[in-house]
Amino acid sequence: MNARVRRWVSMGSALALGCFLTACDSAPITPEPAPTATATAAAAATAKVAPPAKSGVRTPADRPAVVEDWNDTGIAWRGYDEGLAEAKRDKKPICLVLYTTWCPHCKNYSNVFGDPRVVEQAKKFVMIRLDKDKNTPVSAKYSPDGEYIPRTFFLASDGTLDATIHAPRDKYQFFYDERDPTGLLASMTAAAGKLK
Repeated sequence: MNARVRRWVSMGSALALGCFLTACDSAPITPEPAPTATATAAAAATAKVAPPAKSGVRTPADRPAVVEDWNDTGIAWRGYDEGLAEAKRDKKPICLVLYTTWCPHCKNYSNVFGDPRVVEQAKKFVMIRLDKDKNTPVSAKYSPDGEYIPRTFFLASDGTLDATIHAPRDKYQFFYDERDPTGLLASMTAAAGKLK
């Protein structure tokens, strides 16, 4: 190992070693003697952490999935095309939720759909839930104020977004409270009375 790597390893700084290796992954490496016990321990500690992408930024594919409970037994969630067809046929408004599996806010928000009042209101809608990462064209279509997540929209039965029905906030208007269903319930009541 060169002197800089030996100094970092001897200090036990796995982070510095990881940063060095990321920054220098294209530099030629010359064979060195077998690593010391300290270097072996640092390498073992580093091996437990998934390396970041070359840019240093983790992509959605690098992020671990977060366990969510969208109350699939209490709410009849549909896919996008299936949901649109059902809404047109039954003349019901749509509640569209865009989320990702790695988002902690989405995990929190998923629990709101277990509230009995939300379950009851959901019966008035065709409920569509889509993973934003797997449905990028749909996510882009429904992004009047950005593609943040989770986002919840209310649509007419023909799929037309009613952007006037949103969370009670000025910014990120389609981001409802992650833990309290009050805002979502108010929007569901408004949408059920307005949209057909």
